[in-house]
Amino acid sequence: MTSAPRPDDDTAWSAFDARDRAWDGRFVVAVKTTGIYCKPSCPARHPKRENVTFHPDPPSARAAGFRACLRCTPDEVGRDRIAVAAAVALLEAAEDRLSLDEVAAKVGYAPHHFHRLFKRATGVTPAAYARALRTGRAANALSEDSTVTEAIYDAGYSAPSRFYEADAKRLGMAPSAWVRGGEGVTIRWTVADTSLGALFVAATDKGLCRVSFDEDAVELHHRFPNAKIEPGDAALSDLAAQVVAAVESPERDHDLPLDVRGTAFQEAIWQALRTIPLGETRTYSELAALAGRPAAVRAAGTACGQNPVSIVIPCHRAQRIGGALGGYAYGLDRKRALLASEAQRADLQE
Repeated sequence: MTSAPRPDDDTAWSAFDARDRAWDGRFVVAVKTTGIYCKPSCPARHPKRENVTFHPDPPSARAAGFRACLRCTPDEVGRDRIAVAAAVALLEAAEDRLSLDEVAAKVGYAPHHFHRLFKRATGVTPAAYARALRTGRAANALSEDSTVTEAIYDAGYSAPSRFYEADAKRLGMAPSAWVRGGEGVTIRWTVADTSLGALFVAATDKGLCRVSFDEDAVELHHRFPNAKIEPGDAALSDLAAQVVAAVESPERDHDLPLDVRGTAFQEAIWQALRTIPLGETRTYSELAALAGRPAAVRAAGTACGQNPVSIVIPCHRAQRIGGALGGYAYGLDRKRALLASEAQRADLQE
């Protein structure tokens, strides 16, 4: 994985002024009046714009005569980010499973410490990240290979039993059904009224597979052309009512069952979205950093747009640096309304 180039000075100053953690490790800020350099999110009082310079990394700042800030420890941030990026590259390139001990040793950390570091940066553990990689490969292979067994081996499993034991459940349907466009799987759907308009809700027996505005069953037929798609029953009505509650009462804890899948990166972004507290937002660059790929800002935005279960995975809480809303599949008016409602309810909880 290659690191992103240092941003231009105006972008760097904006990130520093906003204390944007997503830029930590991508450049450092050197303060002429104190002789120290800091990470972009340093909590110390900011100097004047004319008193700072920007450097791509700590060594270049040290070469210019600056020393590390003792408050924000920018050297450690850079080292941690490099280690996570290296681990992601190792996991993605590995043909066989790598243990936590092996990954941690290769990037120079103690296993227990690196486990916490990796999860904090990506939102998932190294083992979960590796499982998501294999599942994504299996899903892709199941769409291309002529047999399920070939797909399982192509995805990197040592035997079919390993796939069925560890990852088949994550696809939400039997692998043979996946390769046949959902054949043998029943997906039920309904439409529920919300203050933001009609909400389309669809689920398998395992959980929600589609939550969206302004859609109908045509979308399900497109995604699963051979599945049995039918109107919902009483059980789905109850589940849909819980989804509506997540729209109208976002401050409540809504632990809803999901039956979704994506690539390892998409799932890391979706996991990061679910960790955003009520009333808060994260930039696409922050989400990319949490997913272990700080340079993949555009891909993070794409992953938000590919979220199959809006509201439940709150992709509306993602925005651009500087506060611009960015995109939203169901219209920026709805995004503004969701964010305003959540901010108001978060204030009431304080």
